[in-house]
Amino acid sequence: MNNIWQRLFLLLLSCLIGLGGCDFPTSKTEITAQVQRVVSGQTIDVLIGEAITVERVRLIGIDAPDLQQDPWGQRGKENLEKLLSEDGKGFAFGIVQLEMGVEDKDDFGRRLAYVWRDGRLLNEEIVKMGYALAVTLYPKGSAKPSHNYKYSQTLNYAQEYARIMGYGIWDTKQPLRTTPAEFRQ
Repeated sequence: MNNIWQRLFLLLLSCLIGLGGCDFPTSKTEITAQVQRVVSGQTIDVLIGEAITVERVRLIGIDAPDLQQDPWGQRGKENLEKLLSEDGKGFAFGIVQLEMGVEDKDDFGRRLAYVWRDGRLLNEEIVKMGYALAVTLYPKGSAKPSHNYKYSQTLNYAQEYARIMGYGIWDTKQPLRTTPAEFRQ
């Protein structure tokens, strides 16, 4: 009988050790959502679960031009519509995974999230295509980096790539002259 308990203990221990190194695709901070509408180059409206209300989501780590920033605001919105659509044309939006940050919502009540679609981090794709700037913001009341910094290096690399390639807002013929933050002030 003692031998059975030893074997069970070793089996349990090996399972726990094996699980420690695994990176599961879903966690407590991930939510599946149905995209309903693209509001701007960094904000979408989604339905979560069986909800009958639409929830607004702001993509973490990016700052896209405002819609009034011609031509990049509208182009950024259209690009995000294409990335989220089932047909690649901006119609019939699909399902996304929302990976939450430390801070649940921003000052405007929008849920903050990294948005995944078909295994791709859309926050990164938007920056890499030159439709947004990579930005790193501290959560309210925090003096040090947190979960909201999880992909900051990835986003910074994507921005450097877009800048070097001259994509989107980095196009030397028609660059974005004022950052979205400066424009809003």
